[in-house]
This record gives sequence, structure tokens and C-alpha cells, in this order.
Amino acid sequence: MKTAANRGRLVSVALDEESIGRSTPDVEHERRVAIYDLIEENVFEPVGRDALEYALRLTIVDRKLVFEVTTPAGEPVITHILSLTPFRRVVKDYFLICDSYYKAIRTASPSQIEAIDMGRRGLHNEGSRLLMERLDGKILIDMDTARRLFTLISVLHWKG
Repeated sequence: MKTAANRGRLVSVALDEESIGRSTPDVEHERRVAIYDLIEENVFEPVGRDALEYALRLTIVDRKLVFEVTTPAGEPVITHILSLTPFRRVVKDYFLICDSYYKAIRTASPSQIEAIDMGRRGLHNEGSRLLMERLDGKILIDMDTARRLFTLISVLHWKG
């Protein structure tokens, strides 16, 4: 069994600025935090590759999510292209509930905020599990890595 010390991991993550568009300050904050957390701790192993350090560039091309994986020096490792169609509903619902959450934290009672946050986390987990399923057999990731990647995918997908 592999330990954290001998697992593949991401050492850098870049988002294609052309794909992102402008977002709200709350969404931009989520993106920065997700990238920081992702770099700090992750499991990321392209299937069939030795456990190494990897760089990831996420972009959207023709409504498809492109995972460009390279070595930290920029040597190509693998590129995976995923349809965003399966993510559309969960991303849309996730952003609707995030919007409600950000509004609620300014005016709602703690119990109302907690209820909205539970729904937000549930949708986030649903999107993260979907990402793990879509990458199955291509890139091994754990749930924490999937959650952080889902946040980034949401930001790329939402041109808000």
C-alpha cells in the first residue's frame, strides 16, 4: 500500500484565464483557496505512471474540460478531455446555493445559514464524486483532491 510520501501529487495548478471569464469576489476567493489547499495536500496519479510530481492546467475547450498534465518542468505527461455535460446540473445548483449562502451569511440566523451550508456541502460532494467517477481509470484522486478540483471546475464552468 502506498503512503502519502510515495503518492503522485500536484505541485502546481494553473487555470486558463481565457476560459474563466469574470467572477464574483466570493467565487474568486473560493478559487484561490481551492488552489492553495490543492497544492498543500493532494493525491494525483495518472494511471500507469510512476508516482511523481505533476503540474496541471485546466481549461475549457468546446464545452469540454481539458486536464493537461505535465512534469513540473513542462514535459507532457497526459491530456484528458471530459465532457462538462454531466456536471452542468450540479454546477448550476451549486452556484445557486452558494449565492444563497453568501447572501445568508450577511443577514440570516445561524440555523438558516447551517441549513443552506449543509445543502451546499452536499452538492459539492455530489460533484466531487462525479469527478472521481469520470476520472476513474485515468487519474487516481482522493475525495479531498476531488473536492478542491470540483471547486476549480465550477469556477471554470461558471462564467458569472
